[in-house]
Order: sequence, then structure tokens, then C-alpha cells
Amino acid sequence: MNVSVEKFLSKSAEKAQDTDHRNIINHNISKYSQSFNKGIKQYKDLELARKRSKHIKWKAIEDLDQTLLKFETNFTNNGGNVIWAKDSNDAIAEIKKLIAKCQAKSIVKSKSMTTEEIELNKELEDINIEVNETDLGEFIVQLANEPPYHIVTPAMHKSKEDIASLFHDNFNTPKHASAEEITAFARKKLREKFLTAEIGITGANFILAEEGAISITENEGNARLTTACPKIHIVIVGIEKVISSFKDLTHFLPLLSSYGTGQKITAYNSMFFGPKKENEHDGPEEMHVIILDNGRTKLLADKDLREALYCIRCGACLNACPVYKKIGGHSYGTTYSGPIGSVISPHFKGMKEFNHLSFASSLCGN
Repeated sequence: MNVSVEKFLSKSAEKAQDTDHRNIINHNISKYSQSFNKGIKQYKDLELARKRSKHIKWKAIEDLDQTLLKFETNFTNNGGNVIWAKDSNDAIAEIKKLIAKCQAKSIVKSKSMTTEEIELNKELEDINIEVNETDLGEFIVQLANEPPYHIVTPAMHKSKEDIASLFHDNFNTPKHASAEEITAFARKKLREKFLTAEIGITGANFILAEEGAISITENEGNARLTTACPKIHIVIVGIEKVISSFKDLTHFLPLLSSYGTGQKITAYNSMFFGPKKENEHDGPEEMHVIILDNGRTKLLADKDLREALYCIRCGACLNACPVYKKIGGHSYGTTYSGPIGSVISPHFKGMKEFNHLSFASSLCGN
């Protein structure tokens, strides 16, 4: 039995018997379910919306070589720089080059599962770079020295009392601070980081081939500050995030919001076309997009598994999965957990070490 399997079984057994953990997860997922049931009411025909979006992703993935090259051409014409990374090591090496070039010491990040996938924070902290997560959930788990628990809600496993205690231990805030007090403190703390960081790093929900642009959807506004304040903006994105054009977002953004958080649309939806132009006053002076493979072409080559690349990372399958609800996000030992993680993680992390995750889904069909 390999180490990954042993850890998975051990952590799963521990969490399955942890009633406090189960109560927190059930409470948070039940709140999500209520919002989700309201959010999908915006659709007259939800199944048709899903089928249309699936067809758009199918087309983009089938023509992946062409759509990616079209994005590179158009983004470069917009003044940006595209970097191709075969794996995690390539991506990290390229980021370190950009950091060294501008002698950066401080970085702000918005929520990005791709950076978690390549373990970017650890790599940068090892060379004494200050890395600040600016999404509130990511900020919380960074304080706790934990990876994200869920691909949409990183701190789903923590209660309000847990978070208040964490802030008290780290910042001497009131031990029983309210959610409003915690949020206000985090906002003030992070504003200082935005203004002093030399580099901002984000992921992307979609990259748009025809426009040569990236699309980011969020609820906190931290991604906008991450891209607006620092002089350099670095985007790290998997090859599967490319779609044909801006018009496709009319299908994806509401669907992602409904399934991700139960909203009709998220609060902030931004498109970035490259660095600021000569006549513009705001925005980064440089913008680099690192397009990451890291095992994705293995999925692409397998006709039976290629459909996993259609995933838009809404996290809904995790919330519905009885296995995930019992054992929690950290038991999987990977960035992508739940049903989608059981398919893609063995390809991203290595089939030999993580093929057991193929059995970590009940195939319940929820």
C-alpha cells in the first residue's frame, strides 16, 4: 500500500467519526443547497442551458490547439505575454524568473486553484517571497497553514467560532469577534498588502480566444485589486479554460454562479485584455499569462475521460457527494477533491500514487 492510500484511509476514518466536523459541513452545505435551489430558478430550461454550455466546451476542447494559438496571437497583439508550461516545475521556474527580473519581495494573490495545484506558495516562501492570499476564505486557511478545503469555499470546514479564535491567536482581535468584525479587520489588513505588492497573481475562470482576454468572476472584489494595484499581473491557467469568445460568457457566467454559490450572477465580473495602454492611467505595466498543461493533455488524449476537461470548477459535485460529506476535502490529499477530483487528480498528480481516488466517488448521480 502506497503512502497516499494510507493517508487517505487514515484521514477518512478520522473525519468520518468527527461529529463536530460533520455538523459544520452539513450546516454549510445545507445553506448552499437553499441558495442553489433559488439560483437555478432563473432558468426556464436548466437542462438546455447545461447542454448548450457543454457543447461550447466540447467544441473548444476538440479544437484546443487552434483556440489556444488564437488566444496567444490576440493576447500578444494586446500587449501581453504568453508563456507555455509543460508541468508544475516549468510554471514555477517561469514565475521565479519574472520575480527575479523585477526584484519583487511581496506578492498578492486572488483565489486560484491552479496555483494550489502547483504548490506555488510554498515554492515562493522558500525563497523568502511574501505571499498574501486576498480571498477571505484563502486568507483564513493560509493563517491556519492549511490547503483549501473546497474548490469554491476554501474554509467551509471552519465555524465562525473557529475563525474568530484563529484571528485572535494571530492578530489579537476579540476572541469572540462577530463575522462583521472579522471581515472588517481582514479588509483593512489586506488593503495595505495590495498597495505595497510588486506582483499580483490570479487564475482565470475562462480565457477568450477571439478577444485575447481573460475572464474572472468573483464576489469580494479582491481579484480586481490584485490586478489593478501591482505593476505586474501574472495569470496561471490550465489549457482547458479556453473558450471561443466573449459571447460564450453569457452561457457560462450565470451557470457558474448558480451552481457555485446559488446566485444569479456574481458581484464582480471582469475581463482583462493585457497591460495598460499608453493613454491609460490604471492597470498593470506588464501582464503575463502562463498556460499550464500538467497532465491535462493525458486527459485530452483519452476519449473516455476527455469530458473531464469540460469542468468549469463550480464545486457543485463536491456539495452533492456523500463521500465528500463524510470524509471532508483534506482527506483526498490533492487540490481537486470530490467526484471531479477522483477523475482528474490521478492524471495531474500521478496515476501510481493517486489511482485509489478513482474509487472515492459513489457514482450516485446527484
